[in-house]
Amino acid sequence: MPPPTMMLPPSPGDSDPSGSRDMDDEDLVEDLLVTVNSARAFVEFRRTQRKECANLLRWLELVLPLLEELRDSAPPLTEDAYHRLALLGRAFSAARRLLRSCHDGSKIYLALESEAVQGRFRAVYEKMNSALDGMPYSELAISDEVKEQVELMNAQLTRCKKRADTQDIELSMDLMVILDNKEGERNADRAILERLAKKLELQTLADLRAETMAIKKLISERNGQSGDSTKQIIELLNKFKEVAGVDEKNVLGEVSVTKSLDKCPSLMIPNDFLCPITLAIMRDPVIVATGQTYERRSIQKWLDSGERTCPKTRQRLSHMSLAPNYALKNLILEWCDKNKVELQKREPEPVAEQDDEHQRGAEDIPSLVEGMSSIHLDVQRKAVKRIRMLSKECPENRTLIADSGGIPALIGLLACPDKKVQENTVTSLLNLSIDESNKRHITKGGALPLIIEILRNGSAEAQENSAATLFSLSMIDENKLTIGRLGGIAPLVELLQNGSIRGKKDAATAIFNLVLNQQNKVRATQAGIVPALLKIIDDKALNMVDEALSIFLLLSSNAACCGEIGTTPFIEKLVRLIKDGTPKNKECALSVLLELGSKNKPLLVHALRFGLHEDLSKIAKNGTSRAQRKATSLIQLARKCY
Repeated sequence: MPPPTMMLPPSPGDSDPSGSRDMDDEDLVEDLLVTVNSARAFVEFRRTQRKECANLLRWLELVLPLLEELRDSAPPLTEDAYHRLALLGRAFSAARRLLRSCHDGSKIYLALESEAVQGRFRAVYEKMNSALDGMPYSELAISDEVKEQVELMNAQLTRCKKRADTQDIELSMDLMVILDNKEGERNADRAILERLAKKLELQTLADLRAETMAIKKLISERNGQSGDSTKQIIELLNKFKEVAGVDEKNVLGEVSVTKSLDKCPSLMIPNDFLCPITLAIMRDPVIVATGQTYERRSIQKWLDSGERTCPKTRQRLSHMSLAPNYALKNLILEWCDKNKVELQKREPEPVAEQDDEHQRGAEDIPSLVEGMSSIHLDVQRKAVKRIRMLSKECPENRTLIADSGGIPALIGLLACPDKKVQENTVTSLLNLSIDESNKRHITKGGALPLIIEILRNGSAEAQENSAATLFSLSMIDENKLTIGRLGGIAPLVELLQNGSIRGKKDAATAIFNLVLNQQNKVRATQAGIVPALLKIIDDKALNMVDEALSIFLLLSSNAACCGEIGTTPFIEKLVRLIKDGTPKNKECALSVLLELGSKNKPLLVHALRFGLHEDLSKIAKNGTSRAQRKATSLIQLARKCY
């Protein structure tokens, strides 16, 4: 399903160019100029497509002099010239729609469907290239300089059409981990969410509200189609809102509409009555330090998430007090009574004892940090166990633990011979590493070699959480190389082979993140990652085929690793997955086969001996958007092989 687009005025290429002329020559050229200039008006784009949008805009800029000279000289157009320019108009219209989608479309959609969006860029390049190939320049009376410029641009388009698809593999894996998580989020998964939110620029209230509107528009235009994709988009939106501290039960951020409002859709709710966070009518409005008013529960959750700014103004709050806005509350009640609107009942507030418990825990943190440095083992055990609990949920506690010297104290306990102390210590560091600044403090404090040692010799739970901690810390790029140099990959491969199901999943996620570094690809291969991954693929009960194939895809991009990966037995496994796997299995297997086959043609020929042509044709028509593109590329590559 293509990204949402707005209705656009007719463009010269929107009609069949092979038919009669729909407008005179001057109008055609003028419309081409209008289309290009309106496309050039989009200058800011979603992060995942910025590079491709910049390339497309550059090519549109290069073709402008041709159109301007045609407008100034106004030569009579032959049928061939008119036909070529009409084709060009069609390409420009497609380019404008695509740039608009990448300008104001759903960021989550553009990330999830990045392969499909890349396909739309390729289609635009095809159309522009087709229009410019054979353009009768001699009949158009344009200068040699402009002709050379356009021909050079067309040569670039030809190369771009043949270029293999590029993909943000880290973004793809992060999305897979989050969407495949059926066990509820752990702190390691929250760290992935925060990285995704940062990469997609969905961290602020304003960004989330704009994304909500874009998704509502997308769903409206889909008209009930692509249900699974829509569900994933909404699921991710809710997760991002939760990470940002936005309390919103309605997944689309719409005003909570009561039955009485349903019966009277024309009733306009005053904007001042709506909470800026949830967009729902406020039941208990309160004023924050900046003078802005919010629903009490919503702003409290925002503050509890560790935020110290006003969501609407982004100003830092001078204090955290919430003052009831009685005047506004009375106005809301009067309006509801007058319009026969019944405010929806909310769930009861959490019991006060829990808040008291958090408060008491925060007050205890300095003494608990001191207890972790005690010479008595039982005191250390109790202190680190409590720190683990306090650091799990509350961002304020994580900050307070770090500010109280908790990170050096925890690093000091990593070498403790007591297995339970090790387990609680490494898990506490995992919790603290959610905060970006804490990641750096943990690394600089010398924790990495000690965490790797627990990964080798700790209890089962300590090994799992050590793997998750290494994953979290490896989000800092320099840590990827450091963990590899310190020997962290071999014990992760061991955990992948022999750990629990949870341990295998943690190890796979950490290994994936680490082998984004080229040197670590070789280290992983030397540590036996290939047989470990093959074992994972064969164990259907694990349901980790896609994770294993994603790691294989990263490894196969390294020439030193290809020799061990590119074997005929492995190719036969890929063929079986392409034939009988889930849609996602097929997508991942096709990606790996395309990567290996493009480097080693005999491997692809071997795969084709198993009757793969028919399967590729089916997937090219009915597979996922990414699988369709990979299958098409494999079909084209197979033709060259023969």
